[in-house]
Amino acid sequence: MVREYRPSDLEAVVSLFQRAVHEVASRDYSPTQILAWAPEHPDREAWGRRLETGGVFVYERNHEIMGFVRIDFTGCLDLLFVHPEVQRRGIARGLFDRIISWALSRGMCHLYSEVSVTARPFFESVGFRVVREQIVERRGVLLQNFRMEKNIATKP
Repeated sequence: MVREYRPSDLEAVVSLFQRAVHEVASRDYSPTQILAWAPEHPDREAWGRRLETGGVFVYERNHEIMGFVRIDFTGCLDLLFVHPEVQRRGIARGLFDRIISWALSRGMCHLYSEVSVTARPFFESVGFRVVREQIVERRGVLLQNFRMEKNIATKP
């Protein structure tokens, strides 16, 4: 079930993010890059502030958070992560569908994201296209990702 994020979800969301990056993205990024992206001691205060705004949703099953997503008011989908043990089971798709509804209800017609090498196939499967490949810096370490966009405007 997809529901709105609550501040009480913070620990579960941060833990899920850590596991997803360290266990899933590690097939595409070096250990140094992984630690720059998801350090051992995440800044929970910063996470809390980030998750206070925009559309933030979690996928919950049996009272456990299996995935989460965040989109801001400009159409930037900046977080979409699924627990490593339940990859490829429709959770990301369910979260993505909820984001589309949220964005359309606010009159948005265009989404964009900076997508990891790991996440690129999923984003392509839901209709995003690569605008450019880019190198970004996280804590002094360079990582490859992709600027991707999707038109969500409905046809009249």
